[in-house]
Amino acid sequence: MAKNPFRGKVCIVTGAASGLGRALSAQLAEAGATLIIADINFPAAEDLTHRMNKLGVTAKPVRTDVSQSESVRQLIEGTAAEFGRIDYLFNNAGIAVFGEIRDLSLDHWRRVIDINLMGEIYGIHYAYPQMIKQGFGHIVNVASGFGMAPGPANSPYVASKFAVFGLSHALATEARAFGVHVTVACPGFIKTPLVDNIHCVNAAPADVLANIPVAMVPVDRAANIILTGVAKRKMVIAFPGYVGVLAFIHRFLPAVWDSMGKGEIARFRKIRKDPAVS
Repeated sequence: MAKNPFRGKVCIVTGAASGLGRALSAQLAEAGATLIIADINFPAAEDLTHRMNKLGVTAKPVRTDVSQSESVRQLIEGTAAEFGRIDYLFNNAGIAVFGEIRDLSLDHWRRVIDINLMGEIYGIHYAYPQMIKQGFGHIVNVASGFGMAPGPANSPYVASKFAVFGLSHALATEARAFGVHVTVACPGFIKTPLVDNIHCVNAAPADVLANIPVAMVPVDRAANIILTGVAKRKMVIAFPGYVGVLAFIHRFLPAVWDSMGKGEIARFRKIRKDPAVS
């Protein structure tokens, strides 16, 4: 990236021990940031921190369950108390459940919403006042291309990411008066453990993955695109190109979007396993 606003900055990354969070953390470390490695998988967070410390990077692991407000409060307040400020908060932790709405339980909905949406709300709730007090800061909310263009058979994820997309815009409008910047990242399919370990209801994960019609973005490339956009203080970072195209079709060509959706759900139903059939 042309400019490096991350050197010497205190950066919190949730879901930092794997996938996109790990790639973001690694590249922030290379840029000279101080890293707070927040993850519910504490051994993995410790391992990543140890690797960074050996390379001379200041990093600290914090076990964080973003679905629990108290856990996020301790993360944010503990960081501010130890380092005196929070420069960047990357609200990154997330999960997905693939399947038709008719097959989902309320627990599926709660789990996705608690992590993907409430987890980011908790981060904002505790970090934003600290940033207002400082007079600076940058909140990066990881949404999804699905937050701009909804697809079937992934509804809890779609609902959570649409909410994050809207929340980020509302927050950005309020926050700029206090010197706080907001970015929402809307990537398409990224090759991460979230995809590799996909949770599917009444469908085989291998079949679902085979049904994805586009190439996946390598995770390191995705992290670089996001950090480059954050460095430029972009409000929305949407990639690859098909995300913008799909968002345009969804908004301005509803008949075309409806036709595409019918085809997508028809393809999914070819691999769906009817639970009523033994």
